[in-house]
Amino acid sequence: MKHREQWQPSKYVYRNGKLAASRDHVEVGVGSRLMVDLVAGFYDRNLPIHAKGRLLDLGCGKVPLFAAYSKLVTDNICVDWENSLHPNAYLDFECDITASLPFKDGEFDTIILSDVLEHIPQPERLMADMARMLSANGKLILNVPFFYWIHERPHDYYRYTEFALRRFVDGAGLKLLQLDAVGGSPEALADMLAKHLQFVPLLGTALAACVQFVARVFVGTSFGGKISRKTAEGFPLGYFLVAEKH
Repeated sequence: MKHREQWQPSKYVYRNGKLAASRDHVEVGVGSRLMVDLVAGFYDRNLPIHAKGRLLDLGCGKVPLFAAYSKLVTDNICVDWENSLHPNAYLDFECDITASLPFKDGEFDTIILSDVLEHIPQPERLMADMARMLSANGKLILNVPFFYWIHERPHDYYRYTEFALRRFVDGAGLKLLQLDAVGGSPEALADMLAKHLQFVPLLGTALAACVQFVARVFVGTSFGGKISRKTAEGFPLGYFLVAEKH
């Protein structure tokens, strides 16, 4: 990664020793904090298990996960495309990630694709290219939104079910190790309501934060957690996936 000494946290920060959404509204809008917190938790728990060796951070933006994986890998290559809304000085390569990428077969031990696949017009092509670039036993780690608003217009093309993600993994010749729903109905409803409330004059920010706080408390109870898990199959906020190349 270029200029790593200048890197600053952006979307994700460490709070009380755990990866979480930044509370800087420039980096994470108040209406998106719950979703980003949930995704951060998955990366916090799983990067220490799966990240290793030479890592490709694809569609990296401001490289928000750098602090989470930097001590786990030997090197990280940062790649983004010209359509990104997050230009930065950390890029090693600026590439059209909808086309074949300029890397050797088996060059990377880990590939991270965070909140990117929904912006790719031909996802099967990218999945096949990532499989090509992975080393033997290399890991692909990605997350995608599902019940989530349109973002990075006009380059927001798809929302994927778990069945589509399984199909992409199988089609690329990878082995699926983990596929988890990120949240269920309580989180999806809170996220949607917060995203609307944040635009209410004067009180919007406080109302959005309050809704998400109530959702966190509810899901943290035995009953609320059960509701979240039961509804995650039909109403997930998103998905988190780990696949391996054999």
